Amino acid sequence: MSSWKHQHILDLANFSLEDYNIVFELSSRFKALPQTGTRKLPALQGKLITTLFFEPSTRTRASFEIAAKRLSADVQSFSASSSSLQKGETPLDTALTYVAMGADVLVVRHGSTNVPEQLANYLEASGRKTAVLNGGDGLHSHPSQGLLDLYTIANFFNPTNPNPQDLLNKKVAIVGDILHSRVARSNLWALTGCGANVVLCGPPSLLPDEFTDFVKAPPPGQAHDPITKRGQVSIERSLKAALKEADAVMTLRLQKERMHQNLITDLDRYHRDYGLTHSSLKWCRHNNIPVLHPGPVNRGVEMSSELLEDRSICLVGNQVSNGISIRMALLYLIATK
Repeated sequence: MSSWKHQHILDLANFSLEDYNIVFELSSRFKALPQTGTRKLPALQGKLITTLFFEPSTRTRASFEIAAKRLSADVQSFSASSSSLQKGETPLDTALTYVAMGADVLVVRHGSTNVPEQLANYLEASGRKTAVLNGGDGLHSHPSQGLLDLYTIANFFNPTNPNPQDLLNKKVAIVGDILHSRVARSNLWALTGCGANVVLCGPPSLLPDEFTDFVKAPPPGQAHDPITKRGQVSIERSLKAALKEADAVMTLRLQKERMHQNLITDLDRYHRDYGLTHSSLKWCRHNNIPVLHPGPVNRGVEMSSELLEDRSICLVGNQVSNGISIRMALLYLIATK
């Protein structure tokens, strides 16, 4: 699309409302394909998409690969455990190896912050045309997850024609381990960018007070905020207060692999204080409120098994399904730019 300006997709802090509209429109088109009998398009035929995942992943990696194949692209899949990383090769040299093989897009997931951005800057400086799509980096960003979450909520409110304006003035609660969540950070940019007001909820050890200022200024290196008026971000320590009058709620996994201290010692107490159940949802604006979780879910910790399996309001499966069409849109936009 001629109005698409981004060579790489690294963060959502630089997304405009027009960008969100473009991604939504394309995603809805791709999502309708199986219903029309056509599951595969020749849009990226001859293009090579490489998934460079230096961290474990199920949903993100698989959906990117399915998305690429549905657009008729060739797919290379990288496995860190069986690669030359074990012989001392750096992630940069690994990436450059795949660029030399002709990769048009690198989908990069890494445990350290800003690795995809550093790679994109290096490729641009050296004159290479390969695009980089951030599949999740450190505690920084997970743009495709933020976009699919945004789309899933909008689709709940407007099943026939979901668009970013469906989020305007909605109250969305995000509950749990905000500190270690790149998903939460991407959702903060996406939701407030579309005019939603976000209430964060969690214990102080997992939700520092500074998060109220998270979207008040563009990140370092970004000159301005493309959104003229964002929604507000606030913090509530009580789950009841956070869910009061909420229009949608997302709960996040306790990311124990990223915790360097024992920030949570009693999981039963955490579930009592912050776990979502059918009973706790009575504090929300409606009985029929969408519940999201980026997965994987720790049953009986972030939410009850009964709520997780209630497909009428729990949209975990929808998030996975929508992830394919959203990632099809992202791959198409940067691979054809």
